[in-house]
Amino acid sequence: MANGAPVCGPISTFSRVRILHLVQSRAERTIGELCEATGLHPNTVREHLQRLIEGGYVIQATERRTTRGRPRTLYSAATGTGDASSPIARDKAKAAAQRGDLLRRMLPATASSLGREATYQLDALIEHLEESGFEPVVDDEQLTVDLTPCPHAAGRAEDRPMLCSVHLGLMQGVLAEAGGPLAAEAVRTSDLPEECTVRLRLTEMTAA
Repeated sequence: MANGAPVCGPISTFSRVRILHLVQSRAERTIGELCEATGLHPNTVREHLQRLIEGGYVIQATERRTTRGRPRTLYSAATGTGDASSPIARDKAKAAAQRGDLLRRMLPATASSLGREATYQLDALIEHLEESGFEPVVDDEQLTVDLTPCPHAAGRAEDRPMLCSVHLGLMQGVLAEAGGPLAAEAVRTSDLPEECTVRLRLTEMTAA
């Protein structure tokens, strides 16, 4: 796409990327706030949010009011922690782990040396990235994920910081939802727009 949006999956339009960027930057957004920020019609915003909820990227909650009036529906990014956990994302992570176990039984050489929990996190992360139009190559020794060629390379240069920020937030949420010692730390880009690498790190959970 000319605007650099993902080529497939629930984030298949740039409008959804913009909405995700807004809910990632601040939790508990309302339909009205998202409409004002994007210029989109409320029905369009609702449709995009529903697709993002179904993808496990956004969660919704009912406002707790202390005054009279109809409570609003609030939307937040699914970060995989606390109240921001998506049951859909959890189910996707479990299914990815099951498929990963099946692959490793057939091809033992594909097993990671990082341990069971980290391996399951990578299963979930790889499936998420493939769903989003990437072709990830994981190096579990260097703790990197090569996303070259980036599907956003043909997009506008001014959109890339937001796209990278949104995808980093999504990867952090996927890893947290799967549960384990790995976290996504940064997206490294080069002077060539098609080259992109995600840096991972091991958290203190490895001491357990």
